[in-house]
Amino acid sequence: MQMRTQRIRLLDILRGFAVLGTLGTNIWIFAYFGDLSYITTYAYTSWWELDDLIRMIVLFLVNGKLLGLLTIMFGVGLELKYRQALKRGNAWPGIYIWTSCILMIEGLIHFTLVMEYDILMSYGVTAIIVSYIIKGGDKVISKVMKWIAGIHGGLILFILIVSFLGANMSLGSFDEVVLLYKEATWLEQVQYRLSNFLILRSEAILIIPMNIFLFLLGVRMMRTGVFSPDESGKQKRAKLLKIGLYFGVPLNMLIFVPGGMFDMPVRYLFAPLLSLGYIALIARLVEMKEQFWLWKRLEDVGKMSLSCYVLQNVLASILFYKWGFGLGETLHSIAVIFIWLLISAVQIFFAAVWLRKFPLGPMELARKQVASVRLIR
Repeated sequence: MQMRTQRIRLLDILRGFAVLGTLGTNIWIFAYFGDLSYITTYAYTSWWELDDLIRMIVLFLVNGKLLGLLTIMFGVGLELKYRQALKRGNAWPGIYIWTSCILMIEGLIHFTLVMEYDILMSYGVTAIIVSYIIKGGDKVISKVMKWIAGIHGGLILFILIVSFLGANMSLGSFDEVVLLYKEATWLEQVQYRLSNFLILRSEAILIIPMNIFLFLLGVRMMRTGVFSPDESGKQKRAKLLKIGLYFGVPLNMLIFVPGGMFDMPVRYLFAPLLSLGYIALIARLVEMKEQFWLWKRLEDVGKMSLSCYVLQNVLASILFYKWGFGLGETLHSIAVIFIWLLISAVQIFFAAVWLRKFPLGPMELARKQVASVRLIR
Protein backbone atom coordinates (compact mmCIF):
# COMPACT_ATOMS: atom_id res chain seq x y z
CA MET A 1 0.00 0.00 0.00
CA GLN A 2 1.35 3.41 -0.94
CA MET A 3 1.93 5.50 2.18
CA ARG A 4 1.44 8.88 0.58
CA THR A 5 -0.52 11.23 2.87
CA GLN A 6 -0.16 14.67 1.28
CA ARG A 7 -3.38 16.46 0.55
CA ILE A 8 -5.05 15.53 -2.73
CA ARG A 9 -6.75 18.53 -4.30
CA LEU A 10 -9.51 16.55 -6.00
CA LEU A 11 -10.67 15.13 -2.66
CA ASP A 12 -11.16 18.61 -1.19
CA ILE A 13 -13.00 19.75 -4.32
CA LEU A 14 -15.35 16.76 -4.08
CA ARG A 15 -15.95 17.38 -0.38
CA GLY A 16 -16.77 21.01 -1.07
CA PHE A 17 -19.13 20.05 -3.89
CA ALA A 18 -20.84 17.49 -1.66
CA VAL A 19 -21.32 19.88 1.27
CA LEU A 20 -22.82 22.64 -0.86
CA GLY A 21 -24.96 20.11 -2.71
CA THR A 22 -26.29 18.58 0.50
CA LEU A 23 -28.01 21.89 1.23
CA GLY A 24 -29.80 21.45 -2.10
CA THR A 25 -31.89 18.78 -0.36
CA ASN A 26 -32.08 20.29 3.11
CA ILE A 27 -33.11 23.72 1.83
CA TRP A 28 -36.58 22.39 1.00
CA ILE A 29 -36.96 21.01 4.53
CA PHE A 30 -36.14 24.43 5.94
CA ALA A 31 -38.29 26.24 3.38
CA TYR A 32 -41.37 24.16 4.25
CA PHE A 33 -40.90 23.96 8.04
CA GLY A 34 -39.81 20.32 8.20
CA ASP A 35 -42.57 18.93 5.96
CA LEU A 36 -40.85 15.97 4.28
CA SER A 37 -43.64 15.64 1.71
CA TYR A 38 -41.80 18.36 -0.20
CA ILE A 39 -38.77 16.13 -0.79
CA THR A 40 -40.81 12.98 -1.45
CA THR A 41 -43.60 11.95 -3.83
CA TYR A 42 -46.04 10.06 -1.59
CA ALA A 43 -48.35 13.11 -1.31
CA TYR A 44 -48.78 13.27 -5.11
CA THR A 45 -51.13 11.11 -7.14
CA SER A 46 -50.57 12.79 -10.50
CA TRP A 47 -48.10 15.03 -12.29
CA TRP A 48 -46.87 18.21 -10.60
CA GLU A 49 -47.50 21.84 -11.33
CA LEU A 50 -44.52 23.82 -12.66
CA ASP A 51 -43.36 25.01 -9.23
CA ASP A 52 -43.35 21.44 -7.91
CA LEU A 53 -41.65 20.14 -11.04
CA ILE A 54 -38.79 22.62 -10.64
CA ARG A 55 -38.27 21.41 -7.07
CA MET A 56 -38.32 17.77 -8.16
CA ILE A 57 -35.74 18.43 -10.89
CA VAL A 58 -33.39 19.86 -8.26
CA LEU A 59 -34.07 16.89 -5.99
CA PHE A 60 -33.39 14.50 -8.86
CA LEU A 61 -29.91 16.02 -9.07
CA VAL A 62 -29.13 16.23 -5.35
CA ASN A 63 -31.43 14.20 -3.08
CA GLY A 64 -29.33 11.38 -1.65
CA LYS A 65 -26.65 11.85 -4.33
CA LEU A 66 -24.62 14.50 -2.57
CA LEU A 67 -25.15 12.84 0.80
CA GLY A 68 -23.88 9.61 -0.77
CA LEU A 69 -20.86 11.46 -2.15
CA LEU A 70 -20.16 13.05 1.22
CA THR A 71 -20.37 9.64 2.89
CA ILE A 72 -17.92 8.15 0.39
CA MET A 73 -15.56 11.05 1.04
CA PHE A 74 -15.73 10.37 4.79
CA GLY A 75 -14.57 6.84 3.99
CA VAL A 76 -11.72 8.24 1.93
CA GLY A 77 -10.74 10.45 4.87
CA LEU A 78 -10.79 7.45 7.18
CA GLU A 79 -8.43 5.58 4.87
CA LEU A 80 -6.04 8.54 4.83
CA LYS A 81 -6.07 8.63 8.65
CA TYR A 82 -5.34 4.90 8.68
CA ARG A 83 -2.36 5.34 6.36
CA GLN A 84 -1.11 8.19 8.49
CA ALA A 85 -1.30 6.06 11.63
CA LEU A 86 0.60 3.20 9.96
CA LYS A 87 3.26 5.57 8.65
CA ARG A 88 3.83 7.04 12.09
CA GLY A 89 3.74 3.66 13.81
CA ASN A 90 0.71 4.61 15.90
CA ALA A 91 -1.84 2.11 17.17
CA TRP A 92 -5.03 1.83 15.13
CA PRO A 93 -7.76 2.80 15.65
CA GLY A 94 -6.27 4.43 18.75
CA ILE A 95 -6.86 8.19 18.75
CA TYR A 96 -9.26 7.86 15.82
CA ILE A 97 -11.90 6.46 18.20
CA TRP A 98 -11.60 9.61 20.30
CA THR A 99 -11.88 11.77 17.18
CA SER A 100 -15.01 9.89 16.12
CA CYS A 101 -16.52 10.40 19.57
CA ILE A 102 -15.87 14.12 19.21
CA LEU A 103 -17.69 14.00 15.88
CA MET A 104 -20.67 12.36 17.59
CA ILE A 105 -20.69 15.07 20.26
CA GLU A 106 -20.53 17.76 17.56
CA GLY A 107 -23.44 16.03 15.86
CA LEU A 108 -25.44 15.96 19.10
CA ILE A 109 -24.90 19.69 19.57
CA HIS A 110 -25.82 20.34 15.93
CA PHE A 111 -28.92 18.16 16.26
CA THR A 112 -30.02 19.87 19.46
CA LEU A 113 -29.38 23.48 18.56
CA VAL A 114 -29.79 23.58 14.79
CA MET A 115 -31.32 20.70 12.85
CA GLU A 116 -32.88 17.33 13.63
CA TYR A 117 -31.59 15.75 10.40
CA ASP A 118 -27.94 15.97 11.44
CA ILE A 119 -25.64 13.39 9.79
CA LEU A 120 -22.59 13.83 12.00
CA MET A 121 -23.75 11.53 14.78
CA SER A 122 -24.41 8.72 12.32
CA TYR A 123 -21.01 9.31 10.72
CA GLY A 124 -19.31 9.15 14.10
CA VAL A 125 -20.84 5.75 14.89
CA THR A 126 -20.06 4.48 11.39
CA ALA A 127 -16.46 5.68 11.61
CA ILE A 128 -15.87 3.69 14.80
CA ILE A 129 -17.31 0.50 13.27
CA VAL A 130 -15.39 0.87 10.00
CA SER A 131 -12.11 1.70 11.77
CA TYR A 132 -12.11 -1.85 13.15
CA ILE A 133 -13.27 -3.47 9.91
CA ILE A 134 -10.37 -2.09 7.84
CA LYS A 135 -7.87 -3.66 10.23
CA GLY A 136 -8.86 -7.01 8.74
CA GLY A 137 -7.53 -6.12 5.30
CA ASP A 138 -9.07 -6.07 1.85
CA LYS A 139 -10.63 -9.54 2.08
CA VAL A 140 -12.55 -8.65 5.23
CA ILE A 141 -13.61 -5.34 3.71
CA SER A 142 -14.89 -7.13 0.61
CA LYS A 143 -16.88 -9.67 2.66
CA VAL A 144 -18.44 -7.01 4.86
CA MET A 145 -19.40 -4.92 1.84
CA LYS A 146 -21.13 -7.91 0.24
CA TRP A 147 -23.05 -8.76 3.41
CA ILE A 148 -24.03 -5.15 4.07
CA ALA A 149 -25.09 -4.65 0.45
CA GLY A 150 -27.21 -7.77 0.60
CA ILE A 151 -28.91 -6.80 3.86
CA HIS A 152 -29.47 -3.14 2.99
CA GLY A 153 -30.43 -3.78 -0.63
CA GLY A 154 -32.71 -6.62 0.36
CA LEU A 155 -34.53 -4.45 2.91
CA ILE A 156 -35.10 -1.60 0.44
CA LEU A 157 -36.25 -3.98 -2.28
CA PHE A 158 -38.61 -5.66 0.19
CA ILE A 159 -40.15 -2.27 0.97
CA LEU A 160 -40.47 -1.63 -2.79
CA ILE A 161 -42.25 -4.97 -3.32
CA VAL A 162 -44.60 -4.28 -0.42
CA SER A 163 -45.44 -0.90 -1.93
CA PHE A 164 -46.16 -2.59 -5.26
CA LEU A 165 -48.64 -4.80 -3.43
CA GLY A 166 -50.54 -1.73 -2.32
CA ALA A 167 -49.11 -0.81 1.07
CA ASN A 168 -49.55 2.80 2.12
CA MET A 169 -46.16 4.55 1.86
CA SER A 170 -47.31 7.77 3.55
CA LEU A 171 -45.00 9.23 6.16
CA GLY A 172 -48.00 10.61 8.02
CA SER A 173 -48.98 14.17 8.82
CA PHE A 174 -46.37 16.87 9.41
CA ASP A 175 -48.86 19.45 10.67
CA GLU A 176 -47.40 19.44 14.19
CA VAL A 177 -43.83 19.84 12.94
CA VAL A 178 -44.82 22.62 10.53
CA LEU A 179 -46.60 24.48 13.31
CA LEU A 180 -43.53 24.11 15.52
CA TYR A 181 -41.17 25.75 13.05
CA LYS A 182 -43.74 28.28 11.91
CA GLU A 183 -44.76 29.53 15.37
CA ALA A 184 -42.44 28.25 18.11
CA THR A 185 -39.40 29.96 19.57
CA TRP A 186 -35.90 28.60 19.09
CA LEU A 187 -35.85 27.27 22.66
CA GLU A 188 -39.15 25.43 22.10
CA GLN A 189 -37.67 23.83 18.99
CA VAL A 190 -34.65 22.70 21.00
CA GLN A 191 -36.97 21.18 23.61
CA TYR A 192 -38.92 19.38 20.87
CA ARG A 193 -35.77 17.77 19.45
CA LEU A 194 -34.60 16.57 22.84
CA SER A 195 -37.99 15.23 23.91
CA ASN A 196 -38.36 13.32 20.61
CA PHE A 197 -34.72 12.27 20.35
CA LEU A 198 -35.17 8.59 19.41
CA ILE A 199 -37.90 9.20 16.85
CA LEU A 200 -35.99 12.04 15.20
CA ARG A 201 -32.80 9.95 15.13
CA SER A 202 -34.46 6.92 13.55
CA GLU A 203 -33.18 7.66 10.03
CA ALA A 204 -29.66 8.26 11.34
CA ILE A 205 -29.77 4.76 12.87
CA LEU A 206 -31.40 3.03 9.91
CA ILE A 207 -28.83 4.34 7.42
CA ILE A 208 -25.82 3.07 9.37
CA PRO A 209 -25.58 -0.11 7.20
CA MET A 210 -25.60 2.05 4.06
CA ASN A 211 -23.04 4.36 5.65
CA ILE A 212 -20.78 1.41 6.45
CA PHE A 213 -20.94 0.25 2.84
CA LEU A 214 -20.21 3.73 1.45
CA PHE A 215 -17.39 4.34 3.95
CA LEU A 216 -15.81 1.04 2.89
CA LEU A 217 -16.39 1.93 -0.75
CA GLY A 218 -14.44 5.13 -0.17
CA VAL A 219 -11.64 3.10 1.43
CA ARG A 220 -11.56 0.68 -1.53
CA MET A 221 -11.64 3.51 -4.06
CA MET A 222 -8.68 5.15 -2.36
CA ARG A 223 -6.72 1.90 -2.20
CA THR A 224 -7.35 1.00 -5.85
CA GLY A 225 -6.21 4.41 -7.09
CA VAL A 226 -9.53 5.85 -8.27
CA PHE A 227 -8.39 9.34 -7.28
CA SER A 228 -4.93 8.96 -8.77
CA PRO A 229 -4.02 11.48 -11.53
CA ASP A 230 -2.32 8.77 -13.63
CA GLU A 231 -3.82 6.88 -16.56
CA SER A 232 -4.99 4.02 -14.37
CA GLY A 233 -6.95 6.43 -12.21
CA LYS A 234 -8.52 8.03 -15.28
CA GLN A 235 -9.64 4.66 -16.58
CA LYS A 236 -11.23 3.75 -13.27
CA ARG A 237 -13.05 7.08 -13.14
CA ALA A 238 -14.27 6.53 -16.71
CA LYS A 239 -15.96 3.34 -15.49
CA LEU A 240 -17.59 5.26 -12.66
CA LEU A 241 -18.92 7.80 -15.15
CA LYS A 242 -20.54 5.00 -17.14
CA ILE A 243 -22.12 3.62 -13.97
CA GLY A 244 -23.54 7.04 -13.22
CA LEU A 245 -24.84 7.60 -16.75
CA TYR A 246 -26.13 4.15 -17.66
CA PHE A 247 -27.48 3.09 -14.26
CA GLY A 248 -27.57 6.09 -11.93
CA VAL A 249 -29.47 8.47 -14.20
CA PRO A 250 -32.30 6.15 -15.33
CA LEU A 251 -32.83 4.62 -11.88
CA ASN A 252 -32.92 8.04 -10.23
CA MET A 253 -35.43 9.22 -12.82
CA LEU A 254 -37.91 7.12 -10.85
CA ILE A 255 -38.11 10.08 -8.48
CA PHE A 256 -40.56 11.57 -10.97
CA VAL A 257 -43.05 8.75 -10.40
CA PRO A 258 -45.67 10.09 -7.94
CA GLY A 259 -47.18 8.06 -5.14
CA GLY A 260 -44.14 7.46 -2.93
CA MET A 261 -43.35 4.00 -4.28
CA PHE A 262 -39.77 4.84 -5.25
CA ASP A 263 -38.94 7.41 -2.55
CA MET A 264 -36.83 5.02 -0.45
CA PRO A 265 -35.18 3.06 -3.31
CA VAL A 266 -34.10 6.28 -5.00
CA ARG A 267 -32.65 7.91 -1.88
CA TYR A 268 -31.15 4.86 -0.20
CA LEU A 269 -30.27 2.52 -3.07
CA PHE A 270 -30.04 4.27 -6.45
CA ALA A 271 -28.69 7.67 -5.40
CA PRO A 272 -25.13 6.43 -4.64
CA LEU A 273 -24.85 5.19 -8.23
CA LEU A 274 -25.20 8.76 -9.40
CA SER A 275 -22.77 9.84 -6.68
CA LEU A 276 -20.11 7.74 -8.42
CA GLY A 277 -20.91 9.48 -11.67
CA TYR A 278 -20.48 12.86 -10.00
CA ILE A 279 -17.03 11.86 -8.75
CA ALA A 280 -15.95 10.97 -12.27
CA LEU A 281 -17.58 14.02 -13.85
CA ILE A 282 -16.03 16.52 -11.43
CA ALA A 283 -12.63 14.84 -11.82
CA ARG A 284 -12.84 15.10 -15.60
CA LEU A 285 -13.87 18.75 -15.48
CA VAL A 286 -10.96 19.52 -13.16
CA GLU A 287 -8.58 17.77 -15.58
CA MET A 288 -9.94 19.78 -18.51
CA LYS A 289 -9.44 23.15 -16.81
CA GLU A 290 -7.38 22.89 -13.64
CA GLN A 291 -7.19 26.64 -12.97
CA PHE A 292 -10.93 27.30 -13.23
CA TRP A 293 -11.81 29.66 -10.35
CA LEU A 294 -14.59 27.46 -8.99
CA TRP A 295 -12.23 24.59 -8.16
CA LYS A 296 -10.24 26.71 -5.72
CA ARG A 297 -13.46 27.89 -4.06
CA LEU A 298 -14.79 24.32 -3.70
CA GLU A 299 -11.39 23.24 -2.44
CA ASP A 300 -11.58 25.84 0.33
CA VAL A 301 -15.05 24.66 1.35
CA GLY A 302 -13.81 21.06 1.30
CA LYS A 303 -10.94 21.89 3.64
CA MET A 304 -13.41 23.15 6.23
CA SER A 305 -16.38 20.98 5.27
CA LEU A 306 -17.55 20.45 8.86
CA SER A 307 -17.68 24.19 9.58
CA CYS A 308 -19.46 24.90 6.30
CA TYR A 309 -21.98 22.10 6.84
CA VAL A 310 -23.01 23.51 10.21
CA LEU A 311 -22.91 27.11 8.95
CA GLN A 312 -25.27 26.43 6.06
CA ASN A 313 -27.87 24.91 8.38
CA VAL A 314 -27.57 27.79 10.85
CA LEU A 315 -28.08 30.32 8.05
CA ALA A 316 -31.04 28.41 6.61
CA SER A 317 -32.65 28.24 10.08
CA ILE A 318 -32.29 31.98 10.52
CA LEU A 319 -33.74 32.73 7.11
CA PHE A 320 -36.74 30.39 7.16
CA TYR A 321 -37.85 29.80 10.76
CA LYS A 322 -40.25 32.02 12.69
CA TRP A 323 -37.65 33.18 15.21
CA GLY A 324 -35.51 34.42 12.31
CA PHE A 325 -36.73 36.09 9.13
CA GLY A 326 -39.70 33.72 8.80
CA LEU A 327 -39.43 33.11 5.04
CA GLY A 328 -40.80 29.57 5.30
CA GLU A 329 -43.79 28.76 3.06
CA THR A 330 -43.62 32.20 1.45
CA LEU A 331 -41.34 31.52 -1.53
CA HIS A 332 -41.69 29.78 -4.88
CA SER A 333 -39.15 27.15 -5.95
CA ILE A 334 -37.00 29.58 -7.96
CA ALA A 335 -36.61 31.81 -4.90
CA VAL A 336 -35.73 28.82 -2.69
CA ILE A 337 -33.08 27.77 -5.22
CA PHE A 338 -31.73 31.33 -5.21
CA ILE A 339 -31.38 31.23 -1.42
CA TRP A 340 -29.58 27.88 -1.69
CA LEU A 341 -27.10 29.47 -4.11
CA LEU A 342 -26.82 32.57 -1.93
CA ILE A 343 -25.99 30.54 1.19
CA SER A 344 -23.48 28.56 -0.88
CA ALA A 345 -21.86 31.81 -2.00
CA VAL A 346 -21.63 32.96 1.62
CA GLN A 347 -19.91 29.71 2.58
CA ILE A 348 -17.48 30.01 -0.32
CA PHE A 349 -16.61 33.58 0.71
CA PHE A 350 -16.31 32.63 4.38
CA ALA A 351 -14.02 29.68 3.61
CA ALA A 352 -11.79 31.74 1.32
CA VAL A 353 -11.37 34.54 3.88
CA TRP A 354 -10.93 32.23 6.87
CA LEU A 355 -8.28 30.05 5.25
CA ARG A 356 -6.15 33.08 4.46
CA LYS A 357 -5.44 33.41 8.19
CA PHE A 358 -5.96 29.91 9.58
CA PRO A 359 -4.93 26.43 8.34
CA LEU A 360 -8.28 24.83 9.25
CA GLY A 361 -11.90 25.85 9.69
CA PRO A 362 -13.14 26.98 13.14
CA MET A 363 -14.80 23.67 14.02
CA GLU A 364 -11.90 21.70 12.60
CA LEU A 365 -9.49 23.72 14.76
CA ALA A 366 -11.66 23.17 17.84
CA ARG A 367 -11.77 19.43 17.20
CA LYS A 368 -7.99 19.34 16.77
CA GLN A 369 -7.54 21.13 20.10
CA VAL A 370 -9.86 18.72 21.92
CA ALA A 371 -8.18 15.71 20.30
CA SER A 372 -4.74 17.02 21.30
CA VAL A 373 -5.86 17.20 24.94
CA ARG A 374 -6.64 13.47 24.77
CA LEU A 375 -3.24 12.85 23.17
CA ILE A 376 -1.43 14.71 25.95
CA ARG A 377 -3.29 12.74 28.59
